[in-house]
Amino acid sequence: MIKIGIVGGTGYTGVELLRLLAQHPQAEVVLITSRSDAGTRVEDMYPNLRGHYPELLFSEPNVERMGQCDLVFFATPHGVAHSMAQALLEAGTRVVDLSADFRLRDAQEWAEWYGQPHGAPHLLPEAVYGLPELVAHQRIREARLIAVPGCYPTSVQLGLAPLLEAGWIQTDGIIADCKSGVSGAGRTAKIGSLLCESTESMKAYSVGCHRHHPEITQGLSDVAQQPVGLTFVPHLTPMIRGIHSTLYVRLNTDNLKRNDVEIQQLYAARYDKMPCVDLMPWGSCPETRSVRGSNLCRIALHRPQNSDLLVILSVIDNLVKGASGQAIQNMNLMFGLDESLGLTAPGLMP
Repeated sequence: MIKIGIVGGTGYTGVELLRLLAQHPQAEVVLITSRSDAGTRVEDMYPNLRGHYPELLFSEPNVERMGQCDLVFFATPHGVAHSMAQALLEAGTRVVDLSADFRLRDAQEWAEWYGQPHGAPHLLPEAVYGLPELVAHQRIREARLIAVPGCYPTSVQLGLAPLLEAGWIQTDGIIADCKSGVSGAGRTAKIGSLLCESTESMKAYSVGCHRHHPEITQGLSDVAQQPVGLTFVPHLTPMIRGIHSTLYVRLNTDNLKRNDVEIQQLYAARYDKMPCVDLMPWGSCPETRSVRGSNLCRIALHRPQNSDLLVILSVIDNLVKGASGQAIQNMNLMFGLDESLGLTAPGLMP
């Protein structure tokens, strides 16, 4: 059994880790931290987990105890993993960070977007960006430190990667029009997340200045092997879980004659044998509820009026494939397991 520690277990990504790991045949959660709830039983805070963690208590973070785990997940706000990752790595514990601490390769860029100095810039060169469909599995297997991608970046990059890799589309003027459920804002009480504020309404936010923008452009530029111009507009929608990304791109001059079958086949070949991506039939409209609770990214392709404009629809559950499920997918690879082990449950309907 892989002995697991979770830092920051009281947020939505923390409880989602607990829910998913409760079904995992090779993982055992032996430690979970929360400064404010130390001494509280996990089952008392989360009744949905009754019977799964009868002896597990929240405890104060203790690096020595955490260092006895095989792997520690950080389900924390940005800036926390910076202070503990080095000590854990020195203890031989592998680290999977769900926050943004190690996603950007440039420490100065990170500081500009997150409003504080990077706390562990010396670790950035070895951090592996944990998007298994786009990163060589061998790099993840050998990694000591994994940076789990954000939810918006996961849906956008998976939606666009095949076309950028093939060089079929223009690399400037890409538009990512994305919608998120309210759980993406976290569990902390905020006025904008209150029921009366968020229900029966939809709004854009952080237009042109969302912290996921540099992460998305970094990943897309890597795939395209050249700079990519992106307009990213996130929206808050009145649902609990889900990301829906509508992506607009144009075929470049050399590929205007590509037909719909060729484009569909490009995606089918790219994601063949990748269990966490589901390519739907051409012209489909995937729903966020179809991936609710699952580790799937569902993708569908459109070409309005048979023009040079392609529309890619990409949906995920922001708490699973966009966070905790993807973290476990990386854990599986790090320990030589099937990447979808413990992650094959279908979406919840209705």
